[in-house]
Amino acid sequence: MMKKKGKDNKAHAADEDVAKQRSIILTEQSPTGSVTSLTFDDYQCTGNVQVDFPKLCALLDIKDIPPVYCKISETEGGEAAEESEPQTAAQWWKPYLHADLENKSPLSCKSLRINGWKVDEQICQVLNKMLPDLSQIQSIYFWQAGLTDEMVKSLSNTLSQGSSLRVVYLEGNPLPNHSYHLLLSEDSALSHLFLRNNQMKDEGARLIGSALSTVKTANKNLLFLNLAFNHIGDAGAVYLAQGLRLNRSLIYLSLANNQIGDSGAAHLSKVLGEFPLTHEEVVERRKLLIEKMELNFWSDLDEEVVTPAVAIPPPKPEPKGNAKKKEVAKKEEKTEKGPANKENLKKGAQKPKTPDKAPPTRGGKAAGKKKSPPVEEKLSLVKLAEPEVEMVNPLLDPLAQRKNGQVFLPGNSTLVYLSLAGNAITEKSLPLFLASLEEQREGGLLCLHLNRNQFSPNCEGLNKINQLLQLRDPNTKPVTEADKEEEHK
Repeated sequence: MMKKKGKDNKAHAADEDVAKQRSIILTEQSPTGSVTSLTFDDYQCTGNVQVDFPKLCALLDIKDIPPVYCKISETEGGEAAEESEPQTAAQWWKPYLHADLENKSPLSCKSLRINGWKVDEQICQVLNKMLPDLSQIQSIYFWQAGLTDEMVKSLSNTLSQGSSLRVVYLEGNPLPNHSYHLLLSEDSALSHLFLRNNQMKDEGARLIGSALSTVKTANKNLLFLNLAFNHIGDAGAVYLAQGLRLNRSLIYLSLANNQIGDSGAAHLSKVLGEFPLTHEEVVERRKLLIEKMELNFWSDLDEEVVTPAVAIPPPKPEPKGNAKKKEVAKKEEKTEKGPANKENLKKGAQKPKTPDKAPPTRGGKAAGKKKSPPVEEKLSLVKLAEPEVEMVNPLLDPLAQRKNGQVFLPGNSTLVYLSLAGNAITEKSLPLFLASLEEQREGGLLCLHLNRNQFSPNCEGLNKINQLLQLRDPNTKPVTEADKEEEHK
């Protein structure tokens, strides 16, 4: 009985300590010294993950608050990185938030990682509250975190409102409604998106393809997209190829270890080479050309109006009284200048030089006819008002050609890396890829991974493709080695 009472007393004391800590977190001392209660919406984040995360969790009445472990990636003087991570195996399997710091400053968090524990709506709400105030955050990693479509939607809203986050990992998080495409909205600033092991099917690929580009819109910031180890088939590959038609920002696309066959591979190969425009794309191209012609017309008209030719009317005859007054004024000026100049010359003063330009008036400007600003100055002002980098719509590509009543675009030469390893492609697709690669004029693919498909790794078609890529980039590693590295990652 005494042992039981001792255990109960210890448990009660521990509960009291937790309650005290929670009460401390839930209150804040005002500048006047009085203690005021806080709410979740009123809390102002400091940018320190170790401070903000537990306080926000307490304000939402989360009972089991995951601890925050920080790791300093770089220290001054090249010292070894400092870690405050879990040390025992039991601690590793418990939920915790991993924060990577750039330096010793607690405000230098550059990455957040959640590994293998389920994130509920409250934890997601806390993260969305913290992200905008993490000034140096670059990436966030969710691995088997049990995210839902609503959570991904709220994350996309947070990113659209302003955040320095550019890299998102959502791996091992299958979503019923395939809401991954919400992270690729037209105003999204993400540059890297990793969506491996999400059991994504053709519907998810369709939504992502539409987010990459349509006839009206296109994503302009995404550089890397990894869709490896999913369930994307031929239909999904067709949707992604459709998105690559008018997308000119993506340089890396991995579709390794999916279910893509010859039909999907054929559509992907056609996008790399010259392809004809659809009726909808032709109509949009005509609209853009008309808008461009109208813009050029008005800009040329503005240049002509910069210095308008104005007819100067003949001088009007002056009244006789005014003429006499002018003659008297001239005589007075001569009499004033003459003696003064003679006396100055006698004293050894230098003769005043006549100015090359007209003397300044009261306003400080040179007298005479005002000159209008040159055309170059006006154009420079217009350029300053425009954004520094403007991506040209692919439909207005000057290399577009007309053939047999159709308009052909040169193809997507922005994509540098494409992986189709580990799919169901046969040897029939290899000539299509080879022909498209030969059509590419500037830029184009440097790495094309096609191994571990349904053909021999030493077949003639694959050897020709590898030889062509080797000529483009002699430093390219063999395909088999690079693909093995990707699998291990």
